Amino acid sequence: MEFNRNFTIIKGDTLTLKLIETCVGDDKVIPFYYYEIYLNSISSTIGKISIRIGHNEHSYINGNVGYEIDESFRGNGYAKIAVMMTYSVARFHGMTYLIISCDEDNYPSKSVINKLGGIHIETIMPPKNYVFYYEGIPKHSIYRIDI
Repeated sequence: MEFNRNFTIIKGDTLTLKLIETCVGDDKVIPFYYYEIYLNSISSTIGKISIRIGHNEHSYINGNVGYEIDESFRGNGYAKIAVMMTYSVARFHGMTYLIISCDEDNYPSKSVINKLGGIHIETIMPPKNYVFYYEGIPKHSIYRIDI
């Protein structure tokens, strides 16, 4: 896969995503772009987000998008905005939907996913052959978002 240099910085009205890493992946981990999230009004980083390109059995459990917002900035809708800003990257690479997952009891993430229009597919226990499996891993709730 070839990464698009046009996605080094993605600027929006409220947030800017600045690329910090790309990874070509391997037979388990799909390629991804990894960004720091900046709040435009203070020019400060408030979290991170990754957009993973493609689909496989591991990305089904891990999801195509992973995000974290620093605690002091949570509850402002920034995660939703940042996820939506990654749609153009996914579309460029031919994706028409994203899988987003979270731990079964991660209610703040479930709220973000619901606000994005995520459709719950299922809640599963990740199998032992899952690339990020560890003893005691919680059940994952899996959602689909058409983009």
